[in-house]
Amino acid sequence: MGKKKTQTFTFIDLFAGIGGMRQGFEHVGGKCVFSSEWDKFAQVTYHANFDEVPHGDITKIEAEEIPDHDLILAGFPCQPFSHAGLKMGFDDMRGTLFFDVARIIAEKRPAMVLLENVKGFVNHDRGRTFSTIKEVLENELGYSVFHKVLNASDFGLPQNRERIFIVCFDKDRFKNPKFKFPEPTGIETRLGDILEENVDSKYTLSTRLWQGHKRRKREHMAKGNGFGYSLFNHDSVRTSTISARYYKDGSEILVSRQGNPRKITPREAARLQGFPDSFVIPVSDTQAYKQFGNSVAVNVIRAIAGEMKRVYEAG
Repeated sequence: MGKKKTQTFTFIDLFAGIGGMRQGFEHVGGKCVFSSEWDKFAQVTYHANFDEVPHGDITKIEAEEIPDHDLILAGFPCQPFSHAGLKMGFDDMRGTLFFDVARIIAEKRPAMVLLENVKGFVNHDRGRTFSTIKEVLENELGYSVFHKVLNASDFGLPQNRERIFIVCFDKDRFKNPKFKFPEPTGIETRLGDILEENVDSKYTLSTRLWQGHKRRKREHMAKGNGFGYSLFNHDSVRTSTISARYYKDGSEILVSRQGNPRKITPREAARLQGFPDSFVIPVSDTQAYKQFGNSVAVNVIRAIAGEMKRVYEAG
């Protein structure tokens, strides 16, 4: 029996955003050797926290320029693929951002890959987008593929946030990877645990905006649909999903209080996604809401990272 590998694994952070995936994998000992993110405001936040400005547009970066690594992290945007060809595979992906992940995998042959996307990704384009990606990963690139939808609220965060995670292991390196997705922690969640005590009055809705929210909700209810604002309090077990559009009016997560309700603050948005209070928020509130709304739930990533590290070290 050979010794188990316990050295630090290296990873690259693609579509990095503000580094939510990086947070989770650094927590279990991973070392980031390259990052890419095109949004200039996200780059500012990334630099403030990791002392590194991510490289820009991944479509313009040659795979050979990227350092060798053990793991690719990529929360890539979902785009439709062309199905002009009879064969669903690599060529169908050209012009999509997943193609850039795939060409880097093909060139660098990392031991592991973690992809993240919205829950509905599995059913996108009647399931063809996902089946194309799985086909390419398994049969053209040679990886064992595991996928599952996980909810942030199962991992100690008071937010209903379901995302699909796709975990891949190189078949040449891992003949029979015994990977299992992490189980729910059973930790009880409560919105009050992440709320700040003294909140600036600027986060309280104006009477005009609050009346507008109530009017729109009445109109939606009259039409028989459930759209409209969502109100929560300190004892709420979880909120709805925070999105990148939260900055517009905050309607999906409002905190009840005496008088008009309020939006959550950027720091509360960070906590809702599992970022520590040491995480620096150097941008405007508008950009901060976009960034945390676009990010991943760090607690979920940390749990997945632990399981992936276990398989990696077992070899």
